[in-house]
Amino acid sequence: MRIFMTTKVFLLGIALLASVSCSKNTVLTSPDGKITVEQTMTETGTTELDVSVSGDHLMKISAAGLEALEADLSEGFFIKKIKRAKVDDTWTQPWGENKTITDCHNELALLMQNRDGVHLTLRIRAFDDGIGFRYEYETDADSLTVIDENTRFIFAEDGICWSIPGSFETYELDVRNQPISVTETANTPFTFKVGGAYGSIHEAALYDFPEMNLHRCDSLDFITKLAPRPDGCKAHMPGTFSTPWRTIQLADKAVGLINSSLILNLNAPCAIDDISWIRPQKYVGVWWGMHLGTHTWTCDERHGATTENAMRHIDFAAANNIDGVLFEGWNKGWEHWGGRQHFDYCTPYPDFDLEKVAAYAKEKGVSLWMHNETGGSIFEYEAALDTAFAMYSALGTEVVKTGYAGGMPGGILHHSQRAVQHYQKVVETAAKHHIMIDAHEPIKETGIRRTWPNMMTREGAKGMEWNAWSKGNSSEYLCTIPFVRLLSGPMDYTPGVFDIYFKRAAQYPGREEWNGDNSQCYIKTTLARQIANWVILYSPLQMACDLIENYEGHPAFQFFRDFDPDCEWSEALAGEPGEYIVVARRAGDRFFLGAGTGNEARTVKVPLDFLEDGKVYQADIYADDPDAPVITQPDGTRAPDKTAYKIYHKEVTSSDTLDISMSADGGQAVVLLPDIKSDSSTISGK
Repeated sequence: MRIFMTTKVFLLGIALLASVSCSKNTVLTSPDGKITVEQTMTETGTTELDVSVSGDHLMKISAAGLEALEADLSEGFFIKKIKRAKVDDTWTQPWGENKTITDCHNELALLMQNRDGVHLTLRIRAFDDGIGFRYEYETDADSLTVIDENTRFIFAEDGICWSIPGSFETYELDVRNQPISVTETANTPFTFKVGGAYGSIHEAALYDFPEMNLHRCDSLDFITKLAPRPDGCKAHMPGTFSTPWRTIQLADKAVGLINSSLILNLNAPCAIDDISWIRPQKYVGVWWGMHLGTHTWTCDERHGATTENAMRHIDFAAANNIDGVLFEGWNKGWEHWGGRQHFDYCTPYPDFDLEKVAAYAKEKGVSLWMHNETGGSIFEYEAALDTAFAMYSALGTEVVKTGYAGGMPGGILHHSQRAVQHYQKVVETAAKHHIMIDAHEPIKETGIRRTWPNMMTREGAKGMEWNAWSKGNSSEYLCTIPFVRLLSGPMDYTPGVFDIYFKRAAQYPGREEWNGDNSQCYIKTTLARQIANWVILYSPLQMACDLIENYEGHPAFQFFRDFDPDCEWSEALAGEPGEYIVVARRAGDRFFLGAGTGNEARTVKVPLDFLEDGKVYQADIYADDPDAPVITQPDGTRAPDKTAYKIYHKEVTSSDTLDISMSADGGQAVVLLPDIKSDSSTISGK
C-alpha cells in the first residue's frame, strides 16, 4: 500500500515586488512564533537571511546560490513575486523512531530573476524545530557545470560545537567538542550551542548532488564546500534543477534536536507502492569475529562464512527470537583484497553451500542477509546489481549489507555527485527486487528513507569495529553521536559486545594476522551500557554483534530476546552531548529505555509519565553493579570490572520515577512489560 500525504495547505497571500529596491524586508516565522527568518536583498542581488530564536539573533545566512560555467546563478537577482503557504499535516511511515510524524510549517518562496534570464526560486520553510531552504533553478541551458556553492552561515556570537572534520571520503573520524571559532572544517551534522539555543546544520534530500561540508572563512563565518568530481567541477546538472535542502535544526534543549523530524519532513513522500516487505529486524552474524581475527573473510582454515557456521547461527537466531543472520565473506573475491577489487557477487566459496543455507533459513523462519563488499569498485558493482539482486530475491534474501571500504575508481570521491548517484542506484535497484539496504562506508543520511523506506540504516561514523583494533570508542563518544551523527538518521553501529575484554577471542590462535597485537584493546563501556546501546543508538536493523557463544546461557541476553526494533514511538528524555543520554521507545505495548553516561558516574531521575495510565508494568532492569571490583584493564589502567552487572525487577506505573544509576562509562537498560506479575529476584553476574 502506497503512503500518501494528506496535506492542508493554506495560501496566505501573494505579494508582487517590482524590483530589488523594495524597502520592506520579508519575514517568515515558525508556527509557534519562536523562530524568525528575515529576508533582505543585497546590493549585488543576492539574498540574506537573518535567523533569530526567541528574539535573539542566532546567525546570518548568505543564500548566494551556486556558480556555474554556463550561466550566472549567483548574482544580479531581483524579486518578481513572493508566495506564502502554510502546511499542517500528519503522515505515517512504515518504520522509524516515530511512525506518525507531524509536518507543520510556514513557507516563503522568493521567485527571482536576473539579467541573464535565470529564474531562481529560494524556497524557505520554518518549522517549530528549525528551518530549511533550497535553490530551485530554471535556465535556458541544456546542462550546467556547477563549480561552487556560495551559501554561508555566519554566527552572531561564538559558542561550542560538536562535529567531525570535513572530509569527502570518510565519516569515520573522532567527534570534536570545541569553540565554533576555532573549527576550520566540519562535516554535517554540525551541532552547536550558542547562548541558550542548540542547533545543527545539515542537509536533506541528497539525491543527485555532491555533499556539502563547512569551511571557516573568518572567525564565525562558514561557507559550504561541495565534494568535487574528478574533472574538478562539483556537479553536472540539467538546466532546470533543485538543490538539496540546507537545514538548521533548532531546540532549547539538546534532546530537542534528537526529537526533531525536520529532516524527514523535507523529503518527499514514499515512492514505493508496495511496502509490505519492508520490516525492521534484529540480526546476528560472524562480522565481529572477523574484526577480532577469530574468523576471516577469505576461504581458509578460519573462514567465517561456512555452511556449518551459517547453520549454527540460523539455529541460534531461531531459538532466540532473532529475525536474521548476516553472511559476510560468503562470496569469491576476498582473496584479491588490497588491490583493485574483483568481487563475484553471485558465486559462493566452495565451503558455503548457498542454496542449502537459504533453504535452511527458510525452514527455520530466519531472514537471509547477504553482504556485498565492493572495495569501492562501483562500476563493477553497478554492472552486477540486477543479476545479483534477482538471485538473492529468488533465494529469499531480505537484506543486503553493502560496503565501500576502498578508493573508488578514476579519482571518484565517496561523497561526490557520482558516488551519490551510485548509492541511490543501489537503493532503487534493491527496491525493485524487494530488498532492504544496510549501507557501510555510505553517503550520509539526509532523510531519503521517507521516500525510499528500503534504505534502512547506514554506518557513516566510527562503529563498533574500532574497538577491536584501536584505542576504541569512549563512553563520551557514545554520549555524543546521538546529538551529531544520529541526527541525520539511523546508524548501524552494530552494538552489543558482552565479552568486554575479548577473553574468548584470545583463545583463537593466529588472530593477530588480521589486526596485529590487539592485546590492549577492549570495550570502553560496561556491559550494561552495551545493552542500553540497543535502545540509544537507533537502527531499524539492530545487531547483536558479539560471537554467539558469548550470548549462549548469558542471563543478560534476555534483553535482546525481548527487544523489538520496530518501534512506533520514541523520545529522547534527557541528556547533554558527551555527558549522558536517556532514550525511551515503544513497540506495541512494550517500552524500552536506554541510558548511558560518560566517564563520570551519574544518577538520573526519569519520570515514567510516558507509560499508559492505569496499567502496572514489570520493569526488568539491567544495571551496572555498583560493587564491581576494581581490576587492571588490558591497557594497564585500573577501573571497576566492566563486565559486572545486576538484573532486577520491580513494578511501576506512569506516576513513578526511576532512579537510573550508572557507573562511570556505564549505563542502564529497562524493559517495561504491561500487566505482568513482577519477579522480585535479583541476578548479579560478570
